Amino acid sequence: MKKASAQRRPVSRWRKLDRYWCYVFIAPAVVSYVLFTAWPMAASWYYSFFDWIGLGAPSEFVGLGNFIEAARNPYFWQAFLHTFQYMIGLVALNLPLTLIMAVVLNNKRLKGAAFYRVLYFLPVVTTTAIIGIVMTYIFSPFNGALNIALIKIGLLDKPVHWLGQAATAMLTVVVVAVWKGFGVNMLYWLAGLQSIPEELYEAAKVDGATGVQAFWFVTLPLLKPVGTVITLLTITGALQVFDLMKVMTNGGPFSATETVSLFIYRYAFGQQSRIGFASAAGIFFGVAAMIVAGLQSVLVQRANAERVGRQRVQPTAAIEPVAGRPPTGV
Repeated sequence: MKKASAQRRPVSRWRKLDRYWCYVFIAPAVVSYVLFTAWPMAASWYYSFFDWIGLGAPSEFVGLGNFIEAARNPYFWQAFLHTFQYMIGLVALNLPLTLIMAVVLNNKRLKGAAFYRVLYFLPVVTTTAIIGIVMTYIFSPFNGALNIALIKIGLLDKPVHWLGQAATAMLTVVVVAVWKGFGVNMLYWLAGLQSIPEELYEAAKVDGATGVQAFWFVTLPLLKPVGTVITLLTITGALQVFDLMKVMTNGGPFSATETVSLFIYRYAFGQQSRIGFASAAGIFFGVAAMIVAGLQSVLVQRANAERVGRQRVQPTAAIEPVAGRPPTGV
């Protein structure tokens, strides 16, 4: 018995060593999180209680004064409104368009589907700043490619300053953002579509369902959990918009595209730097993001529970009767 236990000791030591190696691999991620996420968050809370310009040590304690000033600042809430306008426009355009394209590319009879997937995904890997600069030239009223094309086909009589008018600036940036992130959501939808069993479509076809009916009664219900995640990821990403708006409009014209991120940036790094006030405004924005994250958690849990409940049902029961006919197997 003693020999057996002596032989087992080296094995347990190796297992302990393997367990310690896990911490070695985790350490860089933990250090990066502490330096670039946890510490800036804690510092923002600390600076938000001071009227500090960013030089020297903060000394003028104002308590909740920065929060009260941010709550009373009409431009701050205007930036909040613009942020949610951008979010709603992005979600309303991006989700249905990417779903339609995913359905088209999921068709097995489509030749060159892999090429089109790569083509639509290319803007995602392109730097946002470069896209913003290029788009400012395309939408320029002075020999811009879009104005020239629309004038030649007769849709416009004179050039339009797409980024220089309050009525069109936000919509223009939303359209560019939809094109920029088109490939990501399209791949998410494709993954969801490819997880749907073919037997369900075959059962729907036997029941006499058309392609539209199969999409409405089979595809959409089964895509609901994936669609919930895609929607909330798009919402949280839209609330943090900064780089594209900064490059294309810089918050103009007349603050028509000023978002919360740009508002915080101006007060933190503008001519009159107010790090304390910008930190307080950033905390307001963080609270809004936390509310969205909490909503995301609730909706995802409900979607997962609904998916589990649907998986317990027979596949043929998931098909709606067509023209009064009972489902297959009844």
